[in-house]
Amino acid sequence: MSEQISDRAGRPGMLDRLMSLLPARLRRGVAVVPVVRLSGVIGAVTPLRPGMTLSGVAKMLERAFGTRNAKAVALVINSPGGSPVQSRQIYLRIRQLAAEKKLPVLVFVEDVAASGGYMIACAGDEIYCDPSSILGSIGVVGGSFGLEGLIKKIGVERRLYTAGSHKAMLDPFLPENPDDVARLKAIQREIHAIFIALVKQSRGGRLRGPDDELFTGEYWAGETAVGLGLADAVGDLRSTLRARYGEKVLTPVIAPASGMLSGLLGRRAPGAGQLALLDGLPDDLISALETRAIWARFGF
Repeated sequence: MSEQISDRAGRPGMLDRLMSLLPARLRRGVAVVPVVRLSGVIGAVTPLRPGMTLSGVAKMLERAFGTRNAKAVALVINSPGGSPVQSRQIYLRIRQLAAEKKLPVLVFVEDVAASGGYMIACAGDEIYCDPSSILGSIGVVGGSFGLEGLIKKIGVERRLYTAGSHKAMLDPFLPENPDDVARLKAIQREIHAIFIALVKQSRGGRLRGPDDELFTGEYWAGETAVGLGLADAVGDLRSTLRARYGEKVLTPVIAPASGMLSGLLGRRAPGAGQLALLDGLPDDLISALETRAIWARFGF
């Protein structure tokens, strides 16, 4: 028995060799920061070009926050905004998972995090951006056209039948009604107030601009946004994570099924993020099968 103990003590490298056979992100002492990319217009855009929705990103977020040995979760955001409902739901899910797993969230803005894109960015404990990134646009917008003169000119008669005095509110083929406009603006003010409250709750004392500057719907380049407290610092993902967690930090990208795997599984839209058929498979096998989606970039 003493000989066996002595033999084990004399082979300290055995455990190291066994550990070296494990995937890097499963080894003890290796810092892992999973990365989730959130890109595109938020909400349902068209059936053939779906936007970013909670149902589309929920599985990626769950996998990221469930990654073994994770020290934090990094979100790379590139979105001009869209649906306020979907933006807030994604924000809430990120904060819920961060609280459940007790993991910090680091946000890295690429080209733009504006309007709903910035709302999602506020889910980060810290926000980093490029000097040329666009951030802000904390406001609500809606628009239409007045076509009643056009249809008269071309000889078209508008026939509209409703039950409910406001069912045809803001119909572009009818003259604009001031009461309808007032109702629309009231709704916009209500949504705007929700947006402002969320930003103030998330950024807190880091905000350094007055309300009548920060919340007008204006947007700014990266360094100015940092000065206003809308972001914490200028920085890129790789440099920031290496400085914080060491040169050997691992940053696996948690992406939806795409490419050849997407075709095999019947996944046509890479933004869908549906990975139900992969549930139960080891993360490393999933990572080996996945290819990165091509993320569309949007501007103003």
